Amino acid sequence: MGLHPGVPRKKVTLETLHSLKANKTPITMITAYDYPSAVACSSNPSVDIVLVGDSLAQVCLGYASTTELTLSEMIHHTRAVARGTTHPLLVADMPFGTYTVSRSDAIKNAVRLVQEGRVEAIKMEGGLEVVETVQRLTEFGIPVMAHVGLKPQRHVALSGFRIQGKDPNSAKQVIKEAEALQAAGAFSIVLEGVPKELGRCISNRLQIPTIGIGAGPATDGQVLVWDDIMGTWNGHKAKFVRRFGNVQAERDSAIKRYVEAVRDGSFPNDSESYTSDKVEWESLSPAESHL
Repeated sequence: MGLHPGVPRKKVTLETLHSLKANKTPITMITAYDYPSAVACSSNPSVDIVLVGDSLAQVCLGYASTTELTLSEMIHHTRAVARGTTHPLLVADMPFGTYTVSRSDAIKNAVRLVQEGRVEAIKMEGGLEVVETVQRLTEFGIPVMAHVGLKPQRHVALSGFRIQGKDPNSAKQVIKEAEALQAAGAFSIVLEGVPKELGRCISNRLQIPTIGIGAGPATDGQVLVWDDIMGTWNGHKAKFVRRFGNVQAERDSAIKRYVEAVRDGSFPNDSESYTSDKVEWESLSPAESHL
């Protein structure tokens, strides 16, 4: 798009994303969980989408699974991310259980994310069972990003984080889900944990943009978790993850240097300390003992 760091960019809209797909310009999406990470994502004009992912549960809150994340916790973090987001489209995951009980609950919870969390769109994991909910939300004016393939919120039911679409029947099912969600009004769809051939097939079949995570290079865009990009996550490293930074090493080194400086008395030094010549400091010092 001819964009360079430091050059202001107009707000990314749904139309922008469709134009990127039409022009075969790869779409970039990064997760963010707080104000600093949102500011960092917004510092580069070529970042198209910021996602407040439910991976927040593990990488920020220390939960064992995304299923433990509550809507209130998600809203707390989306508000912080919204304060730091400028041009990227701001999307948030609907936490586990917030859209499956009833469509009225799904609408109510999505409205809370928009009004209280200040997001511009929501993302929902699910296939045919969420098609009607996606349709209702889009009719209500809430843009929905769909999510098929590997669905982390269902990892227990799936007996783990298993690649989907590896056999003909499974691949056809993922395609069927993706096409049904497009017909229901989803503006984009995340393809997670599927063979690269299936990622290419679905991307070519759909008119809406596809965002891949472990779906090969032929999707219309890619998304990675902030902590994976920065190299600060100590948990399992999926095959599709590439660490573009080593922030953890620099972080640990900085803490080590700080502790050493405090212990050896070199921090703070005179230039890092305040002073005043308006007080006779000796008169405030305790008298020396003559014993």
